[in-house]
Amino acid sequence: MGDWSAEVAERLAEEEGIELSEEHWEIIRVLRDFYARFEQAPAMRPLVKAVGQALGPDKGRSMHLMKLFPGSPAKLGARLAGLPKPTNCL
Repeated sequence: MGDWSAEVAERLAEEEGIELSEEHWEIIRVLRDFYARFEQAPAMRPLVKAVGQALGPDKGRSMHLMKLFPGSPAKLGARLAGLPKPTNCL
């Protein structure tokens, strides 16, 4: 987590074909805050709940997260946030 920077996130996102918007950065901040508090990256359900609590119910939906981080939002989001892969993610 200490080696992570916004530039690293941008480069990783580029590899995934994603251009990071402010909506992406909001989720990345939620992910990093979750990790700082609980010392683990959230799986999908806890991520949806954390985003909903931090950013409101419109953004705390799995469809919103799938749009921003296609495939596995918890896994891809954690990667871009410089966090380990969430437990229970394939």
